[in-house]
Amino acid sequence: MDRKILKNFDIPLFINIVALVIMGLIAIYASTQTFSTEQSIRFVIIQSVAFALGLIAMGVIISIDYNQFGIFWKLVYFISILMLVAVLIPGIGKVNKGARGWIDLGIVEMQPAEFAKIGIIITFAKLLENREDKLNTFKDLLVPAIHVGIPIILIMLQPDLGNALVFIVFTVGMLFVAGINIKFVWGSILTLLVSFPILWNFILLPHQKSRLTTFMNPYNDPLGDGYHVIQSMLAVGSGQITGKGLNAEDTMTNLNFLPEQWTDFIFSVISELTGFVGAAIIVVAFALFLFRLLHLSKIAKDQFGTLIIAGIFFMYLFQIVENIGMTIGLMPITGITLPFLSYGGSSMLTNMMAVGLVLNVTMRRHKIKF
Repeated sequence: MDRKILKNFDIPLFINIVALVIMGLIAIYASTQTFSTEQSIRFVIIQSVAFALGLIAMGVIISIDYNQFGIFWKLVYFISILMLVAVLIPGIGKVNKGARGWIDLGIVEMQPAEFAKIGIIITFAKLLENREDKLNTFKDLLVPAIHVGIPIILIMLQPDLGNALVFIVFTVGMLFVAGINIKFVWGSILTLLVSFPILWNFILLPHQKSRLTTFMNPYNDPLGDGYHVIQSMLAVGSGQITGKGLNAEDTMTNLNFLPEQWTDFIFSVISELTGFVGAAIIVVAFALFLFRLLHLSKIAKDQFGTLIIAGIFFMYLFQIVENIGMTIGLMPITGITLPFLSYGGSSMLTNMMAVGLVLNVTMRRHKIKF
């Protein structure tokens, strides 16, 4: 790789994610204390291996000019769709947490929807670049709608509403950055509101409806559907200013009251053990990360690069707001993990690949002159 390109490696962004990963490893160890020490260490080792593999994947992505991904965008799209179809096939896809969203590879389990996020962001960015200034009519939006509609439908069939929402959010965000006529944005919001009764009666599954009603008032069923969010809010509040400490024994974390505490509710663990101070540090770290992505999207050398970073920005923005929001009762529970902190190999690998893609665009923001 050219040294001139390496000089543009964004060190602040890289340090930011490394800091988040380290805090996540500490939180994972603390949240698995209900198991034996050996098992807690095993969780940390597996997450560390996923991070190391993510670094390797990041290095591979950085070494390839992102415009090459644009040249083969149709192939990338085909592979992304193929993975989402494969996971729905009995015998290939594995049911976990009520959704057929994983493929068992023997040593590890892969979640295709996580990797498809990156593929669809790349391909949608190229599609929008090719259709620049052609987003002003319903006819113009038909092809983009089909492009993202297919993977969203496949994810809903798993069913995985959380990841489907991630796709919808970064799609809308990328369309906004690409210059879509604002009337379509307001029209879409109005259409969603008007069609909500149809979604409620014919589209949403019983457990998805339950999550929405629980979000409105979790105390209607404190020992059932409302249990998770109530325990999470109690844990967050019990941390107060400085927290109970990583070695405290009388915590909701150690007493195993928190559900999925090393994945979906990792922020609750951090809040209980380190208090408002620790939670604020996490929020600030994520804020710096998001602001950095915004800055890098502005200095990309072309529309394709800008749209890629914008898609990744909106992907992270929704996941961060949704995950932290659901732990404190401000958002419905969707099963979305907290990037870089929650335990999960597919999630970690995808996050590192996404950052690698951002670094790729940033490092090539200036044309090389010979």
